[in-house]
Amino acid sequence: MVTPSATYSGLPGGIGVSRLRVYDWPADDGLRGGTPHVHLTCTEGYVVTGGRGRVQTLTASGLRETPLVPGGLVWFTPGTVHRLVNDDGALEITVLMQNRGLPEAGDAVLTLPPPLLADPDAYRAAVALPVDRPEAEVARAARRRRDLALEGLAVLRAATEAGDPEPLAAFHRAAARLVRARAAEWRTRWREGAAASADATAHHLDLLERGETGYLAAAEVHAHLPYASGRFGMCGRLDVYEAGA
Repeated sequence: MVTPSATYSGLPGGIGVSRLRVYDWPADDGLRGGTPHVHLTCTEGYVVTGGRGRVQTLTASGLRETPLVPGGLVWFTPGTVHRLVNDDGALEITVLMQNRGLPEAGDAVLTLPPPLLADPDAYRAAVALPVDRPEAEVARAARRRRDLALEGLAVLRAATEAGDPEPLAAFHRAAARLVRARAAEWRTRWREGAAASADATAHHLDLLERGETGYLAAAEVHAHLPYASGRFGMCGRLDVYEAGA
């Protein structure tokens, strides 16, 4: 008999996948690209499929800049502040996100200036994009929030370069306060995704050790086109796929 734990049908490991065309909007520092932010529970990976650019990262270990070229693979763990830079205007990435659904459920905090991070209502208002409005209006709002996050990032970078770790630590604390109330909801998503995927593998191994193969008769094939194309994301225009459950 095949148990529910043996029939997980989501993407491997419970990941999420999206196609990203990185913004080519110029910023005050002359660089083009996306909105700096951090994830609190998700490791994020990039497979570069076109164009050239960089990902600027900030951690307690310091500043780093990693080139992004076609065929390149880069990933970083929770707590990494990251900003995508689109050097040639053509940077495209397949994004692999741990714990599918968590980023969409709020596991991303932008590096806004501290007063906005300290007030949950002000933060939500600053990062929200208008709904059912003309594309140009949504683009302007996305660009405004990107520029606000770059203001906050500049403060964090300057402090890190000066050897002062406290502003980055304070940002991490503020980010955790903003999302803490959602931890129980996220735990449910994790159980239904990554944890369920791992449980299915464990169950398959148990069956194999007993010489049982009935679970193989439940094999499935899944194919999807994006359910949303060109969505304004934090770092660029997104094509989003249903990852399964």
